[in-house]
Amino acid sequence: MWHTLECSFVTSHTTAPAPDNAPAPLARSIATALAKPRRTLPPVTANRRETLAYVLILAIVSFTRLVALGRVTDYGTPIFDEKHYVPQAWNMVTSAQDFLTGGVELNPGFGLVVHPPLSKQLMAIGQALFGYTAFGWRISGAIAGIITVALLMLLVRRLTGQRLAGIITGVLACCDGVLLIESRFALLDIFLVTAVIVATYCLLRDRQAVTDRYQTILHTPVTAADPTGTGGTITGLPMVPAGQLGPNFGWRWWRFACGIALGCALSVKWSGLYYMAFFGIYIVAADMVLRFQAGEPRPVVTTLVKDSWKSFISLVIVPVLVYLWSFRAWFAGETTVYRHQINAGAIDDTSVLRWLPEPVASFLDYHRQVLSFHSSITSSSGHHHPWDSKPFSWLVAARPVLYYSDTDIDCAQGTCRKMIYLFGTPGIWWMTVPVVLIACYLLWRRHDTQLVLPLVGWAASFLPWVMVYDRQMYFFYAGPMVLFTIMLLAQVTTRVASWDTYQIRGKSVGKLLAASYLALVIWCFIVYVPIFYAILIPDELFDVLMFLPTWR
Repeated sequence: MWHTLECSFVTSHTTAPAPDNAPAPLARSIATALAKPRRTLPPVTANRRETLAYVLILAIVSFTRLVALGRVTDYGTPIFDEKHYVPQAWNMVTSAQDFLTGGVELNPGFGLVVHPPLSKQLMAIGQALFGYTAFGWRISGAIAGIITVALLMLLVRRLTGQRLAGIITGVLACCDGVLLIESRFALLDIFLVTAVIVATYCLLRDRQAVTDRYQTILHTPVTAADPTGTGGTITGLPMVPAGQLGPNFGWRWWRFACGIALGCALSVKWSGLYYMAFFGIYIVAADMVLRFQAGEPRPVVTTLVKDSWKSFISLVIVPVLVYLWSFRAWFAGETTVYRHQINAGAIDDTSVLRWLPEPVASFLDYHRQVLSFHSSITSSSGHHHPWDSKPFSWLVAARPVLYYSDTDIDCAQGTCRKMIYLFGTPGIWWMTVPVVLIACYLLWRRHDTQLVLPLVGWAASFLPWVMVYDRQMYFFYAGPMVLFTIMLLAQVTTRVASWDTYQIRGKSVGKLLAASYLALVIWCFIVYVPIFYAILIPDELFDVLMFLPTWR
């Protein structure tokens, strides 16, 4: 399997001992690596208590996402930005020629269609099944939200190997207002969130599979000719001769699946590019570190020659192909947006696009105009929105987004209202900065590598938006970020729960602190249920709940 292997002298010989000029074992670093215990994956099967906890959490998650899903509308029509995407998804239903190709957005009333079609294609499935109703608009997003929480629990469970961590993750995800509201309305972001968590799960599985494969190579004895030239054989552990390259990890199917998920993220919103970049850098760096820790003589060169180009295919080429596949109906149609730009005379005669086939030229020109649109909605150019927010405000959920409002309702308490906000549960979002700093400290001081993946995902969700700070932005852009915040919170809370050094009346202080924090999160969620579900409340209670000026 690994044809460049030689053997270090660690077991029995069939000939005399090797002379002084025999090849030396691998460098001291590989000896250290071999001395370390093998990483063991968490058990595949869960015990009965854990299974019951997962079933209960997912049942609650499903209930919170599905209950009264179609109740809130604008007199029977979509609310907020649903007014853009729901009609476009219905266009796909009515214009579909066959199930495989699907339909296209035919609605020009809102101008340029500025987002890829995958999320609207998924909404169209719900509308095709349940009609042009609020339930039909939203059922696909609700299912995506449930899948997101389930995968998030499994991800943390596999990452940490601790049952408690997965359960804590489920409780936090169930109680987060952003994940809840994004799951209950026909908007794009919940599909991006789901694609990102699928990509992250596949990325974790790839890292664990590669690590296990390499550990197997390092710990599998091989038999080779005795280098002393006496004609005997020698059995020992594999090593890489100086100046040669290490083993080939091959084509990794989990990495390929990660690329498909990233392609789905890109096909929902262009911000999927951020995760392609960060996850791509992470996976190449992780391959390099793995080879370096194993003591390979040329880890950087081996990674670049044997791994990086395959990662490029899996995490760049594959996502682009998935993205193009999402536009299959656009290419197949004749009435799609900007489908015939050359024939319409919209492309200048001097443009290089006229050298390309007409569908390709029109497709590229369409994307040029979409990019121009996104680049133009900046604060400096005078674009303002009452619910605009910048990335640093997301760290404390300082500026939620109003989705629905019905005020000045007469009630027994005087004047009441019904409101729905995309609102981050304070017990989760106000811990964003502390938990990221704690995770960075644990990674730096204690080399806790379990924190690397969620930190990379969190950085991909936050840092690119800081770089385009002038752009008009909204709090729902932070949906993917809370996934990784919850991952970090679950890991830190699990560590706190393991503190058994100090006790109060025979009970662990760590467990008391962890339980108290979860109770606080649950309490915050229950308190803000009225603004999650448009429950009629007096204006006085609303003023108490929304006590920060930036929340109003």
